[in-house]
Amino acid sequence: MSVIGIDFGNESCYVAVAKAGGIETIANDYSLRATPACVAFAGRNRVLGVAAKNQQVTNMNNTIANFKGLLGRKFNDPYVQEELRTLPYRTEACPDGGIGIRVNYQDEECVFTPEQIVAMLFTKLKDDAFKELKAQINDCVITVPSYFSNAQRQALLDAANISGLNVLRLMNETTATALSYGFYKQDLPAPEEKPRNVIFVDCGHASLQVSACAFHKGSLKMLASCSDSVGGRDFDLVLATHFNKEFQTKYKIDASSKKRAFLRLMAEVEKLKKNMSANSTKLPLNIECFMNEIDVHSSMQRSEMEELSAHLFQRIEATMRKLLADSKLTLEDIHSVEIVGGSSRIPAIKQLIEQIFGKTASTTLNQDEAVSRGAALQCAIMSPAMRVRDFNCTDVQAYPVLISWMDADGAHEMKVFDQYHATPFTRLLTVHRKEPLTINLHYEPNSVPYPDSFIGAYHLKGIKPDANGEAQEVKVKVRINHHGIITISSATMYERKESEEPASPTPATNGDEKKSVDATQNAASPQGDESGKVGEPMDIQEDKKKKVTTKQVELTIDAKTHGFVHAELSKYFEEEMKMIANDRQEKERIDARNALEEQVYEVREKIQEDGALHAYIDPQDAAAICRELEETENWLYEEGESCEKGVYKERLEKMRAKIEPVRIRCEEFSGQEQAFTELGHAVQQALKAVEQYRAKEPKYEHLTETEMINITEAAQKAQQWYEGARSKLVSVRKTEDPPVKLADIRHETQTLTTCTNSVLNRPKPKPPTPPADQQSNSATAGNNAGQDSQSKAAGGDSNTQKQTTEDSMDVE
Repeated sequence: MSVIGIDFGNESCYVAVAKAGGIETIANDYSLRATPACVAFAGRNRVLGVAAKNQQVTNMNNTIANFKGLLGRKFNDPYVQEELRTLPYRTEACPDGGIGIRVNYQDEECVFTPEQIVAMLFTKLKDDAFKELKAQINDCVITVPSYFSNAQRQALLDAANISGLNVLRLMNETTATALSYGFYKQDLPAPEEKPRNVIFVDCGHASLQVSACAFHKGSLKMLASCSDSVGGRDFDLVLATHFNKEFQTKYKIDASSKKRAFLRLMAEVEKLKKNMSANSTKLPLNIECFMNEIDVHSSMQRSEMEELSAHLFQRIEATMRKLLADSKLTLEDIHSVEIVGGSSRIPAIKQLIEQIFGKTASTTLNQDEAVSRGAALQCAIMSPAMRVRDFNCTDVQAYPVLISWMDADGAHEMKVFDQYHATPFTRLLTVHRKEPLTINLHYEPNSVPYPDSFIGAYHLKGIKPDANGEAQEVKVKVRINHHGIITISSATMYERKESEEPASPTPATNGDEKKSVDATQNAASPQGDESGKVGEPMDIQEDKKKKVTTKQVELTIDAKTHGFVHAELSKYFEEEMKMIANDRQEKERIDARNALEEQVYEVREKIQEDGALHAYIDPQDAAAICRELEETENWLYEEGESCEKGVYKERLEKMRAKIEPVRIRCEEFSGQEQAFTELGHAVQQALKAVEQYRAKEPKYEHLTETEMINITEAAQKAQQWYEGARSKLVSVRKTEDPPVKLADIRHETQTLTTCTNSVLNRPKPKPPTPPADQQSNSATAGNNAGQDSQSKAAGGDSNTQKQTTEDSMDVE
């Protein structure tokens, strides 16, 4: 099981994984860390990532890019309309007011929602991670811009669900960057000390986010976050517009009249912009066959670009100054300014940072991968599959949230969350109602950059008056969850009932007789009986007390908010699974077609005059195969263009069946010389071993004559077979099948080698080990032998010495 962090960008995506050795960014199937946020539809299959980006110009209408900003928005949104004006693909309004993207898929017109397109991209990222890690991808953390609204966050969650990803948290990009910065810092101040305040500037492809964060050891707290929809593509558009006007005057062509030409121009000015970040000299812009077969040329230097983009730098400056005001930090409170994002490399932005915050922009973080690395860290912290040091992240809500409702007194409204309120957080509201209630949640007007401030309408069912017809207490939980999504999570009604229960009986005394009567009367019949008589005195007094019981009743909530209902999610999930299966089948079909095409080219090359198989095929057979190859090639590019996998495999097998005998023949003739050499070497080795045995070589002294005779006979037999096989092959042409096969030669070699080795490698026999008693006798005999030798060395015979000893004993 692996946990990953996904940086879902407008132009590119990065995937990082938490491993035992730390955080690592995953490379895609093109060995690139950045995967373009592109989805294309080409004929019968989908093309995702780098491959989709590569065909953006040639397959313009069916290549979808820049779709991140369309999530969770309506078609008639002014921002959407402005965005669609520059997009080359076709869009339309859906029946629910959403955005539909029309493409040609499998030769049919299909309409997909932005959520489905994002799910397709997530499928690609998930597949790349699986191939890289060789493990199932279950948990993930996905980053979102801090300015994303409730609707956009819910749309992103829906997209992840469609792709089968389990999202542990939607994390603000600024917070992920801060976590990536602070997690490995060992010198952060202690909780009781003054925090380290760091400013993060993230200028990406489509947006600018500036945030302030306070760090303590083991924790971070976001203070404020400001944003603007100005990014690298806005600079590209300024440059493209400038050059287009120049080309209209100089070459009399208008790139804006053709979407494909304008796409090419945008791609070229993006390269120019990146080069200008590193060079202040004048740089050229050259595009061949731009329009009407006209080559265009121009140039620009950095100062001109900054002058053209002055209005964009003003917006960036205003965003930074707003953050400084919102965070309530002085310049002395700021420890450093860290920059991330591709467009933060623009020198003018770095100058603005130093001018506003009084600090030089620091590049200690990886400007492209910091966000994904922070997301992977957060996923590892949250996932039960990983053991990671805890690091607490307190985020903020970007916009103030209001709650409103209607009752008999009219409309009511109150603020439940201020701007930059800490998240996640739950607020408990208490209301008193007799009947069902509808509560509306919405952002404060003019506080969000969206025309629609609606969050959700929640109808609380089951509210009723108490037994006395009075209003009952209802407690409503308004929550900002860890995804940053605002919702009414629950509503509880507290039913209070009063009941009378008898207390413990108490004996009454004579002195308390009157008091007992009154107590009994009041307790038993507070209003008196019908005759108006007072009850008789009793010897036992019984008090009755009122008991209040409270019952909690969970209310049913009918929510009308953003996002797909369960049925729609299930439908889109099934569609995505079908498309994944179709992609797999289409890949297998294309692979089969490519294999057939490769076989055509390979066979043609090998049977040509200078080919490897030319000498081993009859000219007539070669001509027939060439005709078949030409026929197959024509078929591939005509009616065989879109056949099923089985058709290609069948043709491939037929072609292989015809060329296989020639290939085998080539292998036979090519390998014969080596095989015969090995057989001759084996014969020589066997005969040499026999000669060494005859010469009384010590290493063969344990072998028998019979064994040597067997080796000699086997070697002579192999020699005879060798000479006979050689003679058979003398007059055989290479276009004929050889009468002697490689397998036969190798079999003879193996037979002789086995026979020889089985004899020569037989180990020498070890001497037998005597029994234990014989070993003892042998030891005694050895000792006696030693004594005898000593006696001889002294100059006497052992028998004489023995006799002398005995005589001496007799004398005694």
